[in-house]
Amino acid sequence: MTAATIDTEPEVLAPLLGLGTIQLDELIERAALQTRVDRKYLVDIDRLAVVLADLDGTTRVLEVDGRRAIDYASTYYDNAELHSYHLAAHRRRRRYKVRARRYGQGATFLEVKTRGARGSTVKERTERPIPEADLLLDDDGIAYVDTALEAAGIGALPDRLLHPTLRTHYTRTTVFLPATASRATLDMDLRWSDSVGRGAGVPRLVVVETKSGATPSGLDRLLWSHGHRPVGLSKYGTGMALLHPGLPANRWRRVIDRVLLPQLAPAQPAAITDIPSSTASLDHHNPWSTR
Repeated sequence: MTAATIDTEPEVLAPLLGLGTIQLDELIERAALQTRVDRKYLVDIDRLAVVLADLDGTTRVLEVDGRRAIDYASTYYDNAELHSYHLAAHRRRRRYKVRARRYGQGATFLEVKTRGARGSTVKERTERPIPEADLLLDDDGIAYVDTALEAAGIGALPDRLLHPTLRTHYTRTTVFLPATASRATLDMDLRWSDSVGRGAGVPRLVVVETKSGATPSGLDRLLWSHGHRPVGLSKYGTGMALLHPGLPANRWRRVIDRVLLPQLAPAQPAAITDIPSSTASLDHHNPWSTR
């Protein structure tokens, strides 16, 4: 799904076409929310338009270079023992994620996400070129991650060899909610792939993520009124658990079994069943598959 989604899926995103737009600089100024409370929802694509039709008329849609739907590509890094993954799977309070993210055709950032007070999410990032073919995070990247983790009270990395372990792709539309100075993202056509070319996707589900302060946003309340409730979802954690069933995933098991597995793209389930139950056999020296 590309930036043309707004035109090719009018039944889903048509309600946004009547809303005003906001440019990236203004969105960052008014709702950067690097420290925030994130709430995630999984909404069937056929039910999304009903929710969007009830958005407050003051809601504005992020537009970048004339586009309201932007392709995102992220590469997540972890060590051989999957330290970051296990911290999240076991709900450790001091947990983190490291990723390189490309926003559309624009800049690439190295980002470190940690947990702050009262379950808030803290994101630190620095713009830097990170070629997709990189197999290990370089020394400058490791130094940046260490600094961010030290500042968050987590401490230095236990292992300075961070490999790319998972890649995600999706198309994102972002809305700004002036009443609560918050924002929300609509991620469509979410796909995962790992370092040896395994893949899965949920093209009929939209990940709606609200990013606000402690007070729920108007979109949260709107979703609740339509019967949608927040779910435990991590694009990294859930993707790893889907591609590697042997990993501990109690935290995400309910959403995987009840929501994601029934919605996996038709070509994917057969491939998932023969993924090794342990990451021990992953060859981190193989480049990312282009499939």
